[in-house]
Amino acid sequence: MFSKILIANRGEIACRVMETAQSMGVACVAVHSEADVAAKHVAMADEAVPIGGAAPADSYLRGDVIIEAALDTGAQAIHPGYGFLSENPEFVDLVEAAGLTFIGPSADAIRAMGLKDAAKKLMEEAGVPVVPGYHGNNQDPEHLSGAADAIGYPVLIKAVAGGGGKGMRLVERSQDFAAALDSARGEARTAFGNDAVLIEKFVTKPRHIEVQVFGDGTHAVHLFERDCSLQRRHQKVIEEAPAPGMTDEMRAAMGQAAVRAAEAIGYKGAGTVEFIVDASDGLRPDRFWFMEMNTRLQVEHPVTEAITGVDLVEWQLRVASGESLPARQEDLSITGHAFEARLYAEDVPKGFLPATGTLSHLAFPQGCRADSGVRAGDTISPWYDPMIAKVIVHGRTRAVALSQLAAALDGTQVGGTVTNLAFLGALARHDGFAAADVDTGLIGRDLDALVQDPAPEPRHRVAAAMQALNLVETREDSGFTLWAPLHRAVQLSHRGEAFEADVQVAGPDRQIWRVGEAEVIAERRGGAWRVGGERLPAMSRSGHTITVFDRYGLVFEVIDPLERDALAGGDLNVVEAPMPGLVKAVFAEAGQSVSAGDRLAILEAMKMEHSLLAARDGVVAEVLAAAGTQVEAGAALVRLEEE
Repeated sequence: MFSKILIANRGEIACRVMETAQSMGVACVAVHSEADVAAKHVAMADEAVPIGGAAPADSYLRGDVIIEAALDTGAQAIHPGYGFLSENPEFVDLVEAAGLTFIGPSADAIRAMGLKDAAKKLMEEAGVPVVPGYHGNNQDPEHLSGAADAIGYPVLIKAVAGGGGKGMRLVERSQDFAAALDSARGEARTAFGNDAVLIEKFVTKPRHIEVQVFGDGTHAVHLFERDCSLQRRHQKVIEEAPAPGMTDEMRAAMGQAAVRAAEAIGYKGAGTVEFIVDASDGLRPDRFWFMEMNTRLQVEHPVTEAITGVDLVEWQLRVASGESLPARQEDLSITGHAFEARLYAEDVPKGFLPATGTLSHLAFPQGCRADSGVRAGDTISPWYDPMIAKVIVHGRTRAVALSQLAAALDGTQVGGTVTNLAFLGALARHDGFAAADVDTGLIGRDLDALVQDPAPEPRHRVAAAMQALNLVETREDSGFTLWAPLHRAVQLSHRGEAFEADVQVAGPDRQIWRVGEAEVIAERRGGAWRVGGERLPAMSRSGHTITVFDRYGLVFEVIDPLERDALAGGDLNVVEAPMPGLVKAVFAEAGQSVSAGDRLAILEAMKMEHSLLAARDGVVAEVLAAAGTQVEAGAALVRLEEE
């Protein structure tokens, strides 16, 4: 076994790897960018090495600097985590050339699965079923259009070097193919530097079921399946294991196919073979097809660990250090059911816009596993993925585990930034999801209902006002003059809507509040406040922001009377950056006529591209930022002429 390893990653996965490695007596070296100098993974590590600037290209993607850090600290191996360099075969070659061990598959195995078209051909040769489609080298648009006609609509255009939904377009009619092809190629060229595409049959009721495999370079086993069908824009939201409705016959067939895939490329370490499943007639062993293989540890690996009792990171370290497979296929079994929900800093009502902010509070309830790379006091940076945590539960049955997930999300407290917590909670209580009637289109069909922002009741507004006026921890003399109870008022806002809360403090344990037309009594009994008859929720405050931890977190802003006019609606003449980021492209020119909804610029932030649209019809007066410019939140990018 290694005595010291370097983890070439950050955030949640770096912390996750350290937990297991350190428990095995293996020392851990962290690397960090300038933005991560005080990050959780740095604090957890036995040693930490700075490797460059905040941008990933200046730090976490600098393989040569990372290898130098490993050599300088005496690390014997490098664990790549997921993302960044984890599936970069050139990095693997450099690691091994430096005399270090790469904790993962060989460069050849990564290359074999790196291009979707070549991988599908290889899988066909190995006897793994693949989706009907065109995976050839002829990229002429007319040839691709003809291939789509032969496959039959609807079809998916997918970037050969793609991932994360980039370079992917659904085409339902032949007349839409050319425009979709141009769009997919443009996105693929930007994201991957490769605009080649493949065409596949689109499955009408698709489920995304993947199989966890583990190999030692010669032999492989599978650790059963995960269902990742609950997706939004091809991004996984909630994963579960095992897959609901799975039969023994189909599980055996998928598991054997996944093992064949791994053994065909001499796979070593943890990997995932992803399948698309046609669930229009239930789960049948002749209705699943290979999509791709992820040659690394997956984000959702904890649900597999929960149902098998296997620590996959421990297995990675043991096999990479020279041990054979830690278990035979017949030694592995499934116990219970598990769910994982991905908690992100993002503004769901604003179209899942990634958010930043300093976490004033972060707490998870007992009974769940929370894998997180941040702590209270940490800042969600615009440079990286805005994940806060993965919330994982395990129960004896699917119904029990789903109830546990709903309760865990209810009890999760995040202050200092907006999150997708309410969205996750709505999914956990979705009737179709509870009934296991799941496919990849569920979220899209019910999106309007799922993204409803929980509305605060008067008692929530009063709770925030109590916090704003420091009336929660009151003393015997709080709120009194010699002759009368004290009257106080405060202005707050929720989601941009301002309101005033007025209080008569009738004593240290009684307050009479008025919010709009509602009168709410706050009384303290036995040391605990009850507001409107309900227990006062927990709260946190950071500057002017107060978070009330009920209904997944209700955020209020305390309004400075001198700044109250700032709430009066935005300037429709100016297109501003909603967050810090890189201006990727500008489509507007001075003097150009635009219509409401026209795309004027693209901002790249948190690994995603965001289109910035005109709020009204008008004429561009001035373009204030050029492509390639790094801007702060609120920076003016395009200004329209006054109406």
